[in-house]
Amino acid sequence: MSRDDIVKKIIDNSVIAVVRTKHPDKVIRIAEALYAGGIKSIEITMTVPNTLKIIETTSKAVSDDMIIGVGSVLDTETANNAINAGAKFVVSPIYCKEIIETAHRSYIPAIPGAFTPTEVYTAIKNGADIVKIFPADVVGMKFFKAIKAPMPDLKLMPTGGVTLDNAGEWIKAGACAVGVGSALLDDRAIEENNYKMLTENAKRIIDSINSVDKPKLVFV
Repeated sequence: MSRDDIVKKIIDNSVIAVVRTKHPDKVIRIAEALYAGGIKSIEITMTVPNTLKIIETTSKAVSDDMIIGVGSVLDTETANNAINAGAKFVVSPIYCKEIIETAHRSYIPAIPGAFTPTEVYTAIKNGADIVKIFPADVVGMKFFKAIKAPMPDLKLMPTGGVTLDNAGEWIKAGACAVGVGSALLDDRAIEENNYKMLTENAKRIIDSINSVDKPKLVFV
């Protein structure tokens, strides 16, 4: 897939599952459970033990219809290593122009973090494909409505404060997708190998997203 194809697929599905777990041996099963519930994009964070190997093995094990990305990227070396391991998009909690450039050299999307209108604009101006608003629970849904009034074509994704039942409300407020971790990936369920619960959680958040009309977005 091209970079634009990956972005469109993320936005069409409208959710990125943030996989931050201390059980790297379970990531493939987690990904399969989420896919069974309708989620097609997962972000394996650099805080997962042996992240690069996990990205590589998971990318090969799951359906070709699922996109595996990397999260918590803070520098270009990490971005490069993750891309070489098979990551198809790069997510960061911060804005760093060089990380965006690194992702684009490999023809994959960059999703940097931002918190203010100026940071969002700077990220977009320097090529960000989607901007991750983090921590989104601090600014809330009203922020999305307010910032998109003067800049309606922004592609924004909240991370933090997204639940299984309010995901649709974030989309309605102007998000193009949501990033969700702990609300989706129940620690106890993972500990107990209760992957059925993860699938049910995935279905629930997809139902929430599908219950609202998605905003019209412009792709350049």
